Amino acid sequence: MSKKIAVFTSGGDAPGMNAAIRAAVRVAIASGVEVYGIQRGLQGMIEDDIIPMDARSVSNIIQRGGTILHTARSKDFMQVEGQKQAAKNLEARGISGILGIGGDGTFHGLVELEKFWKGQIIGLPGTIDNDLFGSDFTIGFDTAINTALDAIDKLRDTADAHERVFLVEVMGRWAGYIALDVAIAGGAEQVLLPDGDEDEIIKVAKEVELEKRRGKISGILVVSERGKEGSVYELARKLEEHTSYKFKETILGHIQRGGSPTARDRVLATKLGAFGVKMLSDERISGVMAGEIAGNLTLTPLKETWTRKKDKPLDPFLIEIIDALAI
Repeated sequence: MSKKIAVFTSGGDAPGMNAAIRAAVRVAIASGVEVYGIQRGLQGMIEDDIIPMDARSVSNIIQRGGTILHTARSKDFMQVEGQKQAAKNLEARGISGILGIGGDGTFHGLVELEKFWKGQIIGLPGTIDNDLFGSDFTIGFDTAINTALDAIDKLRDTADAHERVFLVEVMGRWAGYIALDVAIAGGAEQVLLPDGDEDEIIKVAKEVELEKRRGKISGILVVSERGKEGSVYELARKLEEHTSYKFKETILGHIQRGGSPTARDRVLATKLGAFGVKMLSDERISGVMAGEIAGNLTLTPLKETWTRKKDKPLDPFLIEIIDALAI
């Protein structure tokens, strides 16, 4: 009897998820493994929405954004009853290993599933936020920053034409990776990161005023969403209390999740999808996330992907030089 595994995507979608699914399915089939796809993530696992997959199931998807298996956030999986039902469905189908592509919410769910299911569990870092310890970059991050960068390049034209300063809010929750990289790549005058307090806001306001005295007539300030969409409006009012500007706010929002994945995301997703399947061939390996650090494929315990986030800091050198770049 051949080994049976299942792959699913969960939580927020990220460009490159389809590339990871494709790699996992085809590498598994090439290894003589039977593959299933779980529709709508953890919720589909509870509802036994599980379909067989073959090599043709993943044809012509590497360039597509979103996820062919769809995704959902499952309140039912937060309950023990949901976790037990998911485990029961996997056992009934004879599935002995699963590959879950998602972020820390997905990984929290997988850790809970381990309490009721004895099969192997491998996670793949699929989130635009790049906020998981255990991989230099997560699947979807590169595409998201390029999408945001394209929008900022266009906004700069309008900012210059109208002599305005734009506050551009990007996604990333409390992580700030998207905001920092986009600010540097987009030549932003300043960046407001999630951990900034009132003193940081005043500092940024002073820098904006200083740049105005130096002759700047327009500018872009990149703002991390600080855990919720729309915080840019509150920040605009606070900045206006300390500057002579009337700021124009723009929220890029979910556009950053969509679109065709970049080459870098396609390669990363393919490597991690294939690596995850390879790791499922060793029954001793479970409860870990497959990642890439300094070009090396790695395994990190699922719990550490969120408990050790502080061990994956924002680049301090980029933060140090952003004021100088704005002169």
